[in-house]
Amino acid sequence: MNIVEAMRIALQSLWANKLRSVLTLLGVVIGVSSVIAVVTFVNGINGYVAQKVFNLGADVFIFGKSKNVITNVDDYLAGLNRKNFTLEDYEAVREQCKTCKMVGASLSNQNGIVKFSQESSSDTQVRGWTPSMAPIYDLDVVNGRSLTEADERSASHVVVIGNDIVENLIGNLDPIGKEIRVDGDTYTIIGVAKKEGKTLGQSRDNWVLMPISTFENRYGVHNNSPKIWGKGFGVGTPLINAIDEVRVILRTRRHDAPGAPDSFNVDTNESFISLWSSISQNFFLVTVAIASISLIVGGIVIMNIMLVSVTERTREIGIRKALGAKRNDVLGQFLIESGTMALVGGIIGTLGGIFVAKTVTLLIGMPSAIALWAVAAALLVSTSVGIFFGVYPARKAAMLDPIVALRSEL
Repeated sequence: MNIVEAMRIALQSLWANKLRSVLTLLGVVIGVSSVIAVVTFVNGINGYVAQKVFNLGADVFIFGKSKNVITNVDDYLAGLNRKNFTLEDYEAVREQCKTCKMVGASLSNQNGIVKFSQESSSDTQVRGWTPSMAPIYDLDVVNGRSLTEADERSASHVVVIGNDIVENLIGNLDPIGKEIRVDGDTYTIIGVAKKEGKTLGQSRDNWVLMPISTFENRYGVHNNSPKIWGKGFGVGTPLINAIDEVRVILRTRRHDAPGAPDSFNVDTNESFISLWSSISQNFFLVTVAIASISLIVGGIVIMNIMLVSVTERTREIGIRKALGAKRNDVLGQFLIESGTMALVGGIIGTLGGIFVAKTVTLLIGMPSAIALWAVAAALLVSTSVGIFFGVYPARKAAMLDPIVALRSEL
């Protein structure tokens, strides 16, 4: 019997006993689905973390008094006890950094209330930016204009708004030139940014952007430390040189003692990706461990079903041996059948995992991307599980005495 014939018999057996087949493959399907879904999410988010979530190009860096992403209480306390940056620090960096292509500064308030006519929006992020932040952050204004140096110098009451403000408050009206109220103050809309959509279920378009001088006049900076953004003339050495130069400028201004650690923190695209990679790796390992249990359970169930199949087909095995089939022929047949069963479970699990991942993406916007290596690995592992747990039943079938087998009752 060749491989194709053995696979055909295995598929016929699965189809003839549908309920038994479903229960047999359930463990393999669950294990493979879990791994595929997680890998699909991790693969999608890996390309999203720095560039989409933080809008950091590979040549961009951020200096702040604390980390942008705090993962433990020590980092939180260290940042809390540090002196705030000031806009004078930003001005010093902008004037003195010769290896920086451009320098910007930002402030933000997470809980602004925006009103237009009878409509209002709460929990809107209010941003204060220098005009140079737009190219650093890669802000795309699709209607109207961005902030200018004149807006900043005069602390103008003008704003660029995110798409949520247009859709939820202004509607079909042309927003340019309209007045909105942000935390009680009136501002004129001068631009609308390109819609960015959702990330992990959170909208990235619910914000208003004003000149940083206007933000400072309205909200102050006593409890809000500016972040200093910079862009190097390239990645690699140019970026490192720019970061080192800014570090020297800030250490001097903040009177950090020689040999003492920095009283601030710097983040880059690479630091965000490294942080996410560390988190996703641990998450992936936990998922693999849980999925392995499902695969082992599925393998044990396949072994039990194959033992039942050997018992049911004892007379068939006897006839095959009487017609000249060798032990290796019988062994190979049952190994191929158990492997085919597990492969079918792997295919179903792969499709199920991809379906779950893409459904979640549609519902909450969590990024996902299918990894072909994960699909191939899932099918290989599931097939291997079937073959491994099929060895004992297959060997038992191969060792049957043909005379005893022929005497078996149908």
